[in-house]
Order: sequence, then C-alpha cells, then structure tokens
Amino acid sequence: MFRGIAFVLLGACSFGILSTFVKLAYNEGFTLGDVTGTQVFFGLIILWVIVLLRRLFSGRDNSASLKEALQLIAMGTSTGLVSIFYYKCVQTVPASIAILLLMQFTWMSLALDAIIKRKLPTLLQIGTVLLVLLGTAFAGNLFSDSFQNIDINGIAYGMLAAFCYTIFLMVNGSAGNRLHPATKSALLLTGACILVFVIFPPVFLVNGALTNGLFKWGLVLAVFGTVLPPLFFAYGIPRIGLGLSAILSSAELPVAVLMSSIVLQEQVVTMQWFGVILILVAITLSNINSLRKTKKRNPELATA
Repeated sequence: MFRGIAFVLLGACSFGILSTFVKLAYNEGFTLGDVTGTQVFFGLIILWVIVLLRRLFSGRDNSASLKEALQLIAMGTSTGLVSIFYYKCVQTVPASIAILLLMQFTWMSLALDAIIKRKLPTLLQIGTVLLVLLGTAFAGNLFSDSFQNIDINGIAYGMLAAFCYTIFLMVNGSAGNRLHPATKSALLLTGACILVFVIFPPVFLVNGALTNGLFKWGLVLAVFGTVLPPLFFAYGIPRIGLGLSAILSSAELPVAVLMSSIVLQEQVVTMQWFGVILILVAITLSNINSLRKTKKRNPELATA
C-alpha cells in the first residue's frame, strides 16, 4: 500500500515540475511548437518501445482492437490540446500562476458532471468550488497590484487547458480499460502527436534545433510528462483508490509553485502559499467521501 502511495506521489511530482522545464526551454529561445512537438515525439517513441519490449519478453498479446485503438487515438487529441494551451499559458504568465489555472479542472469537473447527469451539485461540491476559487484568488495574488501585469491571454490559455483536461478526464475511462497502461498511454499519445504535428509541423527534426539544445528538453518533458506519470498512476491508483489518489495527486500544485520559486526565482509571497493550502484543502474535502469508502473496502488504509 505504501508503494502505491509513493508511486502516485511521484507521478504528481513529475507533472508538477513540467512548467519549470518549459520555462527554461523558452529562456533558451525555443518555441511552443518545439517544446510540445518534442515532448509528444520522444514520449511516443519511448512508450511504443516499452509496448514492444513488453510484448517481446512477456509473450502477452494485449493488443487493442481497431475500434479501441481509434477511440483512444481520438481521445488523445484532448491531451494534445492540454499541452498546447498549458505551454502557451506558461509562455505568457509565471509558471506558478500557470499551474493554478490548470488546477481549475477541479471545479470544472464537478460542474460538467452536474450538467451531464442533470443533477444539482451537493453543498460539499459547492463549498469545494468556492474554496478553489478563493484559493486561486489568493495564490494568484489577485488582490495585489502585481496582478494587473498578468497577461489576460495567458489566463485564457490556462483556463482552456483546464477545460481540455476536464474533457480528457471525463472520457478517459470510456475505452481501453482492459489494456496494459503502456499500450493505452501509447495510443493516447499517438492521437496527441498527430494533433500537435498538424498544428505545429515538426520542423525541429530538420532545422538543427535538436542538436542545439532542444533534445535535452524534449527528452526531459517526455519522460516526466508523458511516460512516468501514466505508468506510476496505473500502478498506484488501483492499490490505494481514487479518493486518496486524487488527494495525493494535488501534490502537483505545491511542487510546481516551489520549483518556480527556487529554480526560476519567481516571487511567491505568503498570501500565495495560503491560497495553495486552500486549494489543497478543497481537493481533500471533495474526495473525502470516496476516501471513506476506500477505507471501508480496505481497512489497512485506516492504519496507514
């Protein structure tokens, strides 16, 4: 069980450091198309190599049907949109603000679920939304004069990234659940890669950018953004349950803010950390019922 907790935390931390690496890549002169393109390109290669090696050495044939493959590739386009909008947001606002905007998927998921099911949200859900919004206001330094310097376009891109991530979460469980996580992730990333390459043709393959420093950023973003998190989550989530996993996954937020403060030297004041804590509390409250159910099914969690 402790191993499951560790893997979920590692997956969340992997996601949390991405915005800092993207900022560093931008600082070296690379473009949005460069960072998104190399991430999906290298991630696709690594994941398909893992799939082929697993099939070669395990002898297990867990292939997707044509219908499943097409569904997963289509769903993967939403992850491509998340990367494009999120990395565009990182390009225009501080990394610590970009991650806050992406975290708005927490209340968007609740709202979309209520609309689809045509069911009014509970008081707990409404309270969660209000806490997330209040926490975002503090964490984004909304009440200070410095917020006036934030690019409004960056905010829009961040909200679009959050919405696309919400869509991905809603449809992700509808196909390919019988497949090995590496196979499912590879098919999803195939869709993301197709979309990114249509929008941003992969000129980095021929213009010399890879040998001029882009290779390392593409490889880092691929490993920490598209390879490790889905594999870690696939191992950890079934062992500790969705409720506890959702709470632990929120570690992405403080990790991203801490990295932006230490590595990028972005100023993060006490009030912003208070906002981060409010958002983490909101995420914990929103999953408390799920966590209780998980503990009833797995009594050993109560003593963890």
